[in-house]
Amino acid sequence: MSHKYFTINERNKLEVLLKENYKISKIAKILNRHRTTIYREIKRINGEYSSENAQENANTKSANKGRNSKITPELKNLIEDRLCKTWSPEQIAGRELKGRLLFKTIYNWLYSNFLDVSLNVLRRKGRKVKTKEMRGKFNIGKTIGDRPEEVKKKEVFGHWELESVVSSRGESKACFATFVELKTRFYVAIKMKNRSKNSVLEAIKRLTASIPQGAFKTFTSDRGKEFSCWEEVEKLGIEFYFADPYCSWERGCNENSNGLLREFYPKKTDISKIDTEDLIRTLMLINSRPRKCLNYATPFEKFLHEISFKKNLVKCRN
Repeated sequence: MSHKYFTINERNKLEVLLKENYKISKIAKILNRHRTTIYREIKRINGEYSSENAQENANTKSANKGRNSKITPELKNLIEDRLCKTWSPEQIAGRELKGRLLFKTIYNWLYSNFLDVSLNVLRRKGRKVKTKEMRGKFNIGKTIGDRPEEVKKKEVFGHWELESVVSSRGESKACFATFVELKTRFYVAIKMKNRSKNSVLEAIKRLTASIPQGAFKTFTSDRGKEFSCWEEVEKLGIEFYFADPYCSWERGCNENSNGLLREFYPKKTDISKIDTEDLIRTLMLINSRPRKCLNYATPFEKFLHEISFKKNLVKCRN
């Protein structure tokens, strides 16, 4: 047999054949099914067989399949806790329930109200709206094609992409300087009073001062005027490269990470009103989500591992 379960087409045929008083053996031959399978299908419906009722019952059983047998109070609490921490069902299944549960099952439980959380916990991504670029540009500096090959492979620690994330137009000049380390996907956002090159340089100095030496090899950004501080950055010992115009995919990690930040602070947000504690809490949630590309480790775990390795290496050299 090509399939295990009855299709709606088979159920329709079965209903017609039964009404025409065909014998079960004959029906089994027509449908290419064993007689016991036909008997079992008929017994599932109380009274006269109805293909519509049979299909509805099958759909209900499929939706609820494994619900009671797989879930326990402990598992339910675990899933609800991770959903409230902004994890996706795929991240929960991949990190916490390796091989024990499909992420689609978590979606089924959520949609059937079996979990005590709102559907709002699911991170929905709306259609990306392209906005007209209003920033000034410049043409000097090293291009992305000049970067070492190891940057593209994302296998060596210390290569970063950076960007600026602004408030809603007409609100305030406050914005974020955002940074993502490519190997670990560790993400940082630093609040700035405006999108000037001096503000960006100050944010970069704050970042590099807070993380141990050796964590910064290169920066890659677009050619927005706020990054015209690149020469001052290179004096810090960090090579600075620029993506090609209108090629945001060349900085895909940073674009994706900024999308995660926008889940918490949508485009209409006035960034000047975001306090430090709220921003730190948001960054902790983002960096504590397991990532499929990291084999379901978290950016925070991977970053700490790299930093610890760097510290131990320095100790050995000394």
